[in-house]
Amino acid sequence: MDAALNLPEIVAEVSKLFERYEQALIDRDVDVLDATFWNSPCTIRYALQENGYGFDAIHAHRVAVRPGGKGTKERRIRLEILTIGRDLATVNLEFKVRDRDQVGRQSQTWVRFDDVGWKVVSAHVSVMPPGAGA
Repeated sequence: MDAALNLPEIVAEVSKLFERYEQALIDRDVDVLDATFWNSPCTIRYALQENGYGFDAIHAHRVAVRPGGKGTKERRIRLEILTIGRDLATVNLEFKVRDRDQVGRQSQTWVRFDDVGWKVVSAHVSVMPPGAGA
């Protein structure tokens, strides 16, 4: 495995896909949201109102959520993207939760597959209580 860290062209690819996903969350674009995740029973997404085990469960939750809105993120606090080699990346985002005195955290593990390209294989969203954290 080529373990070169943060190759600029790989960081750029993952950054672009992450921003596309973030916009799809705001727009409730289920097609883009689904296209971001690996279509596999092994994919996991933990969110505020969801424990999605497998792509089908993640998709079912997406279509059940009411559409539209500004999303839960008021502003970004810190975004960290780490790429390892050319086919593995993590994205971690800390954000201010809209209309609440809370900090949210979002993490994603991305893998580039030969047949389908970059996909999220694992994701997690959580909220810290007011005053918690560094």
